[in-house]
Amino acid sequence: MSEPRKQPSALVKQLLEFGPLLVFLGVYLWMRDATVVLAGREYAGFVVAVIAFVPLQIASTITMRLLTGRLSRMQVVTLILVIVLGLGTVLFNDERVFKMKSTFIFGLFGILLFIGLWRGQSWLAFVLDQALPLDREGWMILTRRMAWFFIAFAAMNEVVWRNFSTDTYVLWDTFGQMAVMFVFLMANYKLIEKHWIGER
Repeated sequence: MSEPRKQPSALVKQLLEFGPLLVFLGVYLWMRDATVVLAGREYAGFVVAVIAFVPLQIASTITMRLLTGRLSRMQVVTLILVIVLGLGTVLFNDERVFKMKSTFIFGLFGILLFIGLWRGQSWLAFVLDQALPLDREGWMILTRRMAWFFIAFAAMNEVVWRNFSTDTYVLWDTFGQMAVMFVFLMANYKLIEKHWIGER
């Protein structure tokens, strides 16, 4: 019988999760007023930042899989969309493609959660069960809230990238989204505590 895989430290997990985003921010701030010629085509700083971000995100996800022995379905779907939209951004040389990343990701997650609810199931529990041991009622309530949150999040992303500068969008994509997600999770703390069935 194989020994359980040793889990990486919290610092390593944080670096793998947020490292690519921080590199994306750094490259964008460094190159935002520059134009780079690659294979005979001119690319603006934002697209160059995307070119740096996508391979790092792939490497980060693979490393997480090697260290933990597993990836959530949410991580897999997110990576696929990042790769597809990143390639689309480079091929069409159009930053708008990548700016719609969060719209597609969160919109898709919201729709999938609503489909699960319509079937009387919490697909959120299917994805996060190991991270949040909740009873069925808690999962159903949290899933409903999360589904609406994802749809609102997708709409919020559309508002930001269509109406504000690229600088504002980059800050939203790297820090703003994390802050909004944190506030949402904190707002559901009492629900999680009430329906928690794991060790305390």
